[in-house]
Amino acid sequence: MRNRMHDNARPGHLYGIGMDNDDGHKRITQAEQFSVFGGSRETHERLTVTFIKAFESLKQQGKRLEHTEPHELNEIIKKAIEEL
Repeated sequence: MRNRMHDNARPGHLYGIGMDNDDGHKRITQAEQFSVFGGSRETHERLTVTFIKAFESLKQQGKRLEHTEPHELNEIIKKAIEEL
């Protein structure tokens, strides 16, 4: 049985939204497969670094975001957070 997620796979994209900004700065970081919006300087940086580490991990495993199961991506992101 084929997984429908893989049948019409399109490039995936992760979005991170920081909600703790009180300094008035508008922070936006965009990359090929992720975008981070808002947040305090610290939160925005943590989200960005977490996504970078997650994509590095996927690359080391020879995988792409659109071919990664949600539960597996969750584990990769958890590990990236732990490494911060």
